[in-house]
Amino acid sequence: MKDFTPEELSKYNGTNPELPVYLAVKGTIFDVSSAREMYQPGKGYSVFAGKDASRALGKSSLKPEDCVPDTTGMTQEELQTLDKWYAHYEKKYPIVGRLSQ
Repeated sequence: MKDFTPEELSKYNGTNPELPVYLAVKGTIFDVSSAREMYQPGKGYSVFAGKDASRALGKSSLKPEDCVPDTTGMTQEELQTLDKWYAHYEKKYPIVGRLSQ
């Protein structure tokens, strides 16, 4: 499994049709290319593409500033929501790597 820096992960944001679309949840990188239409620019989940979206997923937020791996200060309920999202991605999409800090 490959380690990606945040900068490397950002290249897989759906803007280049030649590259797959990746996003990270809790530091695990998933290939969401099979749902590219939901993650490409201008679409509902495009804000998550090419980033670790942990905070945003836990907070049920589509704000770009929430698409960060930092979960500091999140409530227990938000952390449980994040765990549910992780389980969803783990079931649905292949894991391609880990995010290195």
